[in-house]
Amino acid sequence: MRLSDFKVLTFDCYGTLIDWESGLVAALKPLARRAKRKLTRNEILEAHARHESSQQRYTPARLYRDLLPIVYKRLAEEWGVEPKWQDAVAYGRSIGKWPAFADSAKALKYLKQHYKLVILSNVDNESFARSNVKLGVKFDAIMTAQDIGTYKPNRRNFAYLLEKLAGMGIARHEILHTAESLFHDHQPANEFGLASCWIHRRHADEGFGATMNPGTLPRYDFRFTSMAEMAAVHRSEQ
Repeated sequence: MRLSDFKVLTFDCYGTLIDWESGLVAALKPLARRAKRKLTRNEILEAHARHESSQQRYTPARLYRDLLPIVYKRLAEEWGVEPKWQDAVAYGRSIGKWPAFADSAKALKYLKQHYKLVILSNVDNESFARSNVKLGVKFDAIMTAQDIGTYKPNRRNFAYLLEKLAGMGIARHEILHTAESLFHDHQPANEFGLASCWIHRRHADEGFGATMNPGTLPRYDFRFTSMAEMAAVHRSEQ
């Protein structure tokens, strides 16, 4: 199997193209400083993963920018800090400030010459529009949790993706789903028989960070540690 066997790359955004872990840790720093004990970066990320995943199950139709303030409130309570609602709301609005990975825009510009590019993201449309400015590419389709009414790894999100791409004349075997999160993306991609590419951004770190432990590791067809590496391998196939 080669990267050039596919016609469409479907992307997770946050964690794959946007460095959401650095973004959320920076935005949570004032809260974490007030915690009753010193928190490591991974402890912050893992606590965030637990509360975010839980909240997405309980309120799947809530916009991501409105879901994050609730996550903030749960984190404050867990860490023994009195939460201020205005700070929680500001956290939800911080998404657009989260940085892109240094290689994302350049790699996407190259890949756009060879593929249709599609976003499947657990975010709201307004927040993604702010992040998209940092990615510097026009996607052929953008599908968000706001559009679908549920959050990945719900099967509904991938069913929606495949239905809409079929309407664009794109067959399942032409799609390579590209993502960091084994939990949110690769597990459901396996269930739908989609080929997948793991952008293992956390390769130098332990654990799963801001995503939940997937348990049994899903299958994936390609593994790269960066978007730059993915683009370089595609270039070598030409």
